[in-house]
Amino acid sequence: MLEKLRERLQAHQPRRMRSNMPQAAVLMPIVERAEPTLLFTRRASHLTTHSGQVAFPGGKRERHDPDLLFTALRESQEEIALPPNRVELLGQLSDVISLHGILVTPYVGLIPPDLPLVPDKRELDTIFEVPLHHFLEDRRHHTDVIPVDGCPMYVPNYHVDGQVIWGLSAMMLVELLAEGFGSEVTLHREPPHGAMCYFPERLTRIQQTTGT
Repeated sequence: MLEKLRERLQAHQPRRMRSNMPQAAVLMPIVERAEPTLLFTRRASHLTTHSGQVAFPGGKRERHDPDLLFTALRESQEEIALPPNRVELLGQLSDVISLHGILVTPYVGLIPPDLPLVPDKRELDTIFEVPLHHFLEDRRHHTDVIPVDGCPMYVPNYHVDGQVIWGLSAMMLVELLAEGFGSEVTLHREPPHGAMCYFPERLTRIQQTTGT
């Protein structure tokens, strides 16, 4: 599974956006277990923005960061004590724009199992893993229908052991599934099953640039 993923992501050509928006980057860590998992974090409840939300480790680019991959690795080390030299870069996904107008670049990396990862309690409440097969089998709880430029975007919403994976993280996840594993999941077509939750027009700033 992981060797095929590596090949597919190395051949993938993510779409990049040119913008003067603030930049950020995240790492989507795949844990190399017998049954591979995807690692997530949950933002601390005391934060003023995104409190309690599930996200991938990452953050804003700083002036001294030479590139966005450095940003993703630096932030992952700061947030969860993940050493950059323990990350095998598998590939890059397409840029997305957050609700707050930040251009986010996702990177997919493979990490060894059972590293002594520790959440930075100033930013995070917890770190957790979800088996990849949960997403490959499309075990979504429901679908969030978000209007973007007048067109509906069908974003899966996953509930796993009390954690909710949705929004920007779910959008990145869809591209990983489609481009990395050949999944038929897409943001641009209504899924064949599950309930729909329709969002108001105020969320239309959320954007995504891939054709998946």
